[in-house]
Amino acid sequence: MKYLAKIPFLLIALLLLGFSEGMAQKKKFEKTRVLVTSDGEIDDQCSIVRFLFYVNEWDVEGIITSSSQYHAHDHNWPGDNWIDPYLDAYAKDYPNLVKHDPDFPTPEFLRERTLLGNVKTEGEMTEITPGSELIVKVLLDETDDRPIWIQAWGGTNTLARALKSIEENHPDKMEYVANKMRLYLIWEQDVTYQEYIRPKWGKYNIPTIIADQFEAIAYRWAQVQPSEMIPYFEGPWMKANILENHGALAALYPAMENGDFRSEGDSPAFLHTIPTGLRSLESPNFGGWGGRFVKVRDNTWLDSVPVSGYEYPGGRWYGSNGWGRASLREDSKSTAAQRSTYFKPMWRWSDAMQNDFASRADWSVKSYAEANHPPIVHTKSKLNQSAKPGDTIKLSVAGSKDPDGDKLSYHWYVHTEPSTLANAGEQVRLTDADQAQSSFKVPQGTGTIHLICAVTDNGSPALTRYTRVIVTVKP
Repeated sequence: MKYLAKIPFLLIALLLLGFSEGMAQKKKFEKTRVLVTSDGEIDDQCSIVRFLFYVNEWDVEGIITSSSQYHAHDHNWPGDNWIDPYLDAYAKDYPNLVKHDPDFPTPEFLRERTLLGNVKTEGEMTEITPGSELIVKVLLDETDDRPIWIQAWGGTNTLARALKSIEENHPDKMEYVANKMRLYLIWEQDVTYQEYIRPKWGKYNIPTIIADQFEAIAYRWAQVQPSEMIPYFEGPWMKANILENHGALAALYPAMENGDFRSEGDSPAFLHTIPTGLRSLESPNFGGWGGRFVKVRDNTWLDSVPVSGYEYPGGRWYGSNGWGRASLREDSKSTAAQRSTYFKPMWRWSDAMQNDFASRADWSVKSYAEANHPPIVHTKSKLNQSAKPGDTIKLSVAGSKDPDGDKLSYHWYVHTEPSTLANAGEQVRLTDADQAQSSFKVPQGTGTIHLICAVTDNGSPALTRYTRVIVTVKP
């Protein structure tokens, strides 16, 4: 103890409390606002477990139970209060979670924002419900103009009811409301998007993602994930990293009886908003943990179908006609290569995504010093650059740190799918691609080159964060 007398008291206090540079560092990014609607299906229940482990990353505006073509009061209903056991489990884990990040909201905060929406029948949007009223309140609140990512894990009917109330009672606010909205729909699980939202609100060009790629981590994951990713979804990995000895919330995760991953078809809606450094919120075309999409009409983004001359349906994008779902049916004429390409925007991140999930489960039971936390990537390069053929572009994430003091590894590569410069992956020759600093000579042509650096620590489980540098090549 005589040596401790020479150390400033505040430093001793921080050491004893288990603080680290990563925890003490003030977050410099603005949080994303999210609002979830869910039909409570068993895969929604899987998704809500993962969602609750990430609520420190967002400003959660609401968690609202809605209906869908699959679940409503009149068929296959999980119960109005299906989410309560998960919130109770979160409350049990909360005291340990805040040791890893004080931004985890209190259980009371989440309960206040967890409400029942329109659930009586599929697509019902006539009744004003506590859930629809909350959406109205959030959208009309002029004290906060930040965008809100509204996620439909089930149908869009409760959102449609809220927008109908705004149209009826505050028509002068419709444009203001529309400008705040960002939609991520897991299919169109009822008709209300096509029959109400699109006709009445389409003129405002609300950014809308409608996903079918989610099948990569839904019930048919074993048909989609490549062989190298399969172990991250099988029973041994799930039991060791999630299901056993990882606190109350992870213990409720409704995996298969043998421990295999069941389905998280709804998780891409919030994986899209996790601040990983991939900049996926800037454009659905960039790609990230929630998938990558192409603009099909107006400001509506669907999955990129790898079939020459493919024509997207003019209406709903859902189970009956989504290309990915159809490609997994026995009578499908799709090829293995096509299916791999279609789902790659999701499965390419599976190992990083699952390891990240495992670290969050650790946070429920381990001290800060015992658990792993993601690297903090410092990008010294300009995120958006212009260049001419022949220019040398220098790339750097030097100064990136790990909050646990782990060793970092680096992997620079061209993200070919969103890059528009012809054959960017073949033309760009990165030097020192495994170092914090890399460079390349700009090839001939015009268009964009997306450069990603994956920064991974050597902790357990290994965690990855990214930077994305976009170079626009002009003549």
